[in-house]
Amino acid sequence: MPWQLSPLAPLPASTYNPAMILVTGGAGFIGSNIVAELDTQGRGPLVVCDRLRSGEKWRNISKRELEDVVDPEEVFSFLKSAGGKVEAVIHMGAITSTTETDADLIIENNFRLSKRLWSWCAERGVRFIYASSAATYGDGSQGFEDDSRPEALAQFQPMNAYGWSKHVFDRWAVRAIAEGAPAPPQWAGIKFFNVYGPNEYHKGAQASVVSHIFPEARAGRPARLFTSHHSDYADGGQLRDFVFVDDAVAVVLWLLDHSRVSGLFNCGTGTARSFADLAAAVFRALGREPDIEYVPMPEAIRDRYQYFTEARMDRLRAAGFDQPPTSLEDGVRAYVQDYLATDDPYR
Repeated sequence: MPWQLSPLAPLPASTYNPAMILVTGGAGFIGSNIVAELDTQGRGPLVVCDRLRSGEKWRNISKRELEDVVDPEEVFSFLKSAGGKVEAVIHMGAITSTTETDADLIIENNFRLSKRLWSWCAERGVRFIYASSAATYGDGSQGFEDDSRPEALAQFQPMNAYGWSKHVFDRWAVRAIAEGAPAPPQWAGIKFFNVYGPNEYHKGAQASVVSHIFPEARAGRPARLFTSHHSDYADGGQLRDFVFVDDAVAVVLWLLDHSRVSGLFNCGTGTARSFADLAAAVFRALGREPDIEYVPMPEAIRDRYQYFTEARMDRLRAAGFDQPPTSLEDGVRAYVQDYLATDDPYR
């Protein structure tokens, strides 16, 4: 008897949820970690919108159960064909390089595309969660308060085109809400601080300091950090709010589970730590004593270098998010021991 396919028994209605979740930038760093957790929880179907090109970026999503992988140029054609199946758009896709100088390219990708996705979600009643950035705060002189009022946002002056592109969309969204323009039933902009963790390997020079220190520390070489050119900060004493990517994912999924929560929200630990602390954590995760040497900061960035960031987490906590942050030492240890030091560093 010739072999033939047997008809598949339908899944019980209670176990099948046809509502799709679209994750733009879903093969990128934070996006792929969001996809991984959604997949682990059995949510979806999941659709990734991203450009994979010829590198190893595809490995970020190689372990995931996906409904489709869509090129950004085709995303609106896909959305049109998906009809009413899309439950939420998680928009992580962007040009994220802080050194990109083509402002026209950045605005087209980070601002205009975000506006089009917002409008599509507003027209169809689809929830919209998107990546903003701590880069919107500029040099930090106006603080790090995630105040959604238009007059509060107007005080910030980003220091690069990437930060500005995120800021101009935040302001556009807040203005749309204030004027009663069409909006998604839920909208949330997440101001990510300094996120580190698995699946950032394709980012090259833009990857976290942890990923750059690790190979040096493992090889028995010293970590190299910038000297300080600010009298209030020692060499290696420059401060950042370093966030383990699992914590960033937890915020996104919490928002997905709390559809009545909208606004701009910081995503950090609420505690600034030094680059020297970060380097020491990498060495100790490898069972070694810290070995750090300091090199001159390039003159090109000295005048616009940010010496301090620290997320104010009050608004997200007040909205109900109560997961404690991962400590720097625990996050770095997990990243190093569970990913970087293994044969398969991908989540």
